[in-house]
Order: sequence, then structure tokens, then C-alpha cells
Amino acid sequence: MARRVVDQELSRDRILDAARELFVSEGYRAVSMRKIAAKLGYSHGSIYYYFQDKAELFYALVVEDFNALIIRQTNLLFRLKERDVSALKQLMLEFIRFGLENPHHYEIMFMIRDPELKRYSRTEQAENMNLFASIVQECLNGHPEREKLQFTLPWNLFMGLHGLITYAIQFEQTYEEVLPLAMQHVDLLCHAFEAGGLPYAKPGLRFVPKRRVSV
Repeated sequence: MARRVVDQELSRDRILDAARELFVSEGYRAVSMRKIAAKLGYSHGSIYYYFQDKAELFYALVVEDFNALIIRQTNLLFRLKERDVSALKQLMLEFIRFGLENPHHYEIMFMIRDPELKRYSRTEQAENMNLFASIVQECLNGHPEREKLQFTLPWNLFMGLHGLITYAIQFEQTYEEVLPLAMQHVDLLCHAFEAGGLPYAKPGLRFVPKRRVSV
């Protein structure tokens, strides 16, 4: 009877949401299955009905959060007709939106410092990076240094986005608050593709930066 009541009132999603918040605010090592259960108002035994241990619970968070991001990105790409710089910009803005609308998700996915925990997210990070890299590489078609840039440019662009997202999360800024700066930031990162309407910058073209938007 007790198990039936738990099934009705306690869900896997509720456990994941509570665990995610605790892992981000207190750190993985400081959080126990008992503490997660207490946050939800249940005995720790009820958590074990869904997850074998804390490590399994953490990995479930990683998988769920990356799946949510990849679904959003693939849905966006499905709606776009072209694989060009415009599509890349929208993909980058969607990544920023996801990070700032889901800061706890983003911290679990990309900001965990514990070396032991990083191994749980390597596969999912690689899958997400491959999706992003494939769009960047399509934008490099015709570029004289495509062979050189196709491996380094996706990482450099990602780090530019990651820096903006982590800064905004640190100061608890929303996507709407950051959007003007985010759009300018993405424009600057993609400038080499956009110059002169070509997929790469014209030789000798001088770039005049726009006025920075404060946040």
C-alpha cells in the first residue's frame, strides 16, 4: 500500500528537479539521497524506488538535460530551410536562451567542477558539440582555410557563448535582459562569415565594432 501511494504522489521528474536544485546550490558531495527525499517530504527509501544510488540519479539528470537541449536545437534546425550563417546565429541564440532559462540545467551540464562527475557528461557533451560543429562546418564550405578551421572554430564559438552564459548566470540575469548584448555578441562571433555577404571575410576588410550594449 505504501508503494502505491508513493507512485501516485512522487514522480521521477519531481525527484530530478529537487536533486538538480540541491546539486547546484550545495554541491554533489554535500547532497545525500536522504536530503533529496527530505526536500520532497518523503523518506529516503522512496527515492531508491526510482534510482539505485546518487550516481545513477545524477547521470539521469545529465541525460535528461542534454536531451532537452538537443530537442530544442534539432526542432529549430528542422524549421530552418537553409544551413547558413543565419541558421548558425539562431542556433547560438537558442543555446544562450536555453542556458539562461534553465540555469540549474546548464550548471549541471557544463559547469560541474568535480572531476569524478565530469565523466558522466562527456558523451552527452560530445553529442551536443557534434551537432553544433556540423552547422559551423557547413558555413565553412568554400572557405580557403576550411580544413584548418573546421576543428577549431566550433570550439572557439562555443567558448564565446559559454562565457556569456556563465557571466549572466552568475549575476542572475534573464535571457530578455541579456538579449541585446547576446545578439551583438553572436554578430561579433559570426562576423568572419558575414562580411560582404560571403561565408568568410574579404581580405583587407576592416571591422568597425558596434557600440557595446550594457546589461
